[in-house]
Amino acid sequence: MNKKDIVLCIFILLTSGIIFLIYNLFETSNPKKAVVYYENNIVLEIDLIDKTNRRYKVLGYNGEVVIETVDGKVKVNEEKSPLHLCSRQGYISKSYETIICLPNKIIIEIEDSNEIDTIAR
Repeated sequence: MNKKDIVLCIFILLTSGIIFLIYNLFETSNPKKAVVYYENNIVLEIDLIDKTNRRYKVLGYNGEVVIETVDGKVKVNEEKSPLHLCSRQGYISKSYETIICLPNKIIIEIEDSNEIDTIAR
């Protein structure tokens, strides 16, 4: 590699880094909501644009499931299940992330009105 190749590589890396930073800094906040299902029925819809910390209680198969929202993210905070796998899954905030709590038959999905789910012809 000569000096021009190194300058070109540095230029490409800097340009891609700047584009990445601009994209992340000016990302528009899409209207998102978390949808909570119990046995394939919608039991709760949570607006994630409101970034206040809130707690919701939903009745699951094994008992009460406490869902917490913090800064536009949602997670299962407390639940009654043998291994507490639901609460260990952590926060989700993107439309491709899902919390599946099989012992309580609870599913939490993020719905984003501006993202394209599928395109069919």
